[in-house]
Amino acid sequence: PDCKRAVDDAAALLASLGHAVEAAHPAALDEVDEERHFMRMVAAWTAHDLDAAVTASGVPLQAGDLEPHTAVVCEMGRAVTATDYLRAQVWLQAWARRIAAWWDDYDLLLTPVAAAPPPLIGQYAATTEDPIAPLRGTVPYIAFTAPFNVTGQPAASLPLYWNEAGLPIGVQLVTRMGDDATLLALSAQLERARPWAARRPPLA
Repeated sequence: PDCKRAVDDAAALLASLGHAVEAAHPAALDEVDEERHFMRMVAAWTAHDLDAAVTASGVPLQAGDLEPHTAVVCEMGRAVTATDYLRAQVWLQAWARRIAAWWDDYDLLLTPVAAAPPPLIGQYAATTEDPIAPLRGTVPYIAFTAPFNVTGQPAASLPLYWNEAGLPIGVQLVTRMGDDATLLALSAQLERARPWAARRPPLA
């Protein structure tokens, strides 16, 4: 509910500033990645980047160097075959084009940054029994941002709304590929309308 209120509040602010606002989104965002193509790519790149870091440093990984969930994702990446990787890449590229086509008719998309308010530190900490708890805990938080890691479109996170606990609930603005100027101009307008630089959440 906090995240929905944040989007509704930002939409009202945009309308008050003279922008035309309507409920709409790329239909491709509703598609389900049944074969977990996104996770395959993340896992493969995790394994690749760790190998590259080891090669660059000349220092081999030792037991305990990686957080447990990173070690699990790395092993998943090492198990991805070349054909699995290419199948994931082809699907994600086509999906990205379907998403990006929506901007033929719109300038910007407004979404929450995350699907839930900020969690407590350690809420999704890995344990011996559940080493991938951080990975599963992250999934709700990336639902609105991960697609634009895939498409490569410019996006901004703005802390325009604060919940009753005094925590910032961000909204995300996304524009078409290469239109960073529109994104930055609108972000600046919103910051002028509702400055946040002096706001701080309470500290426990």
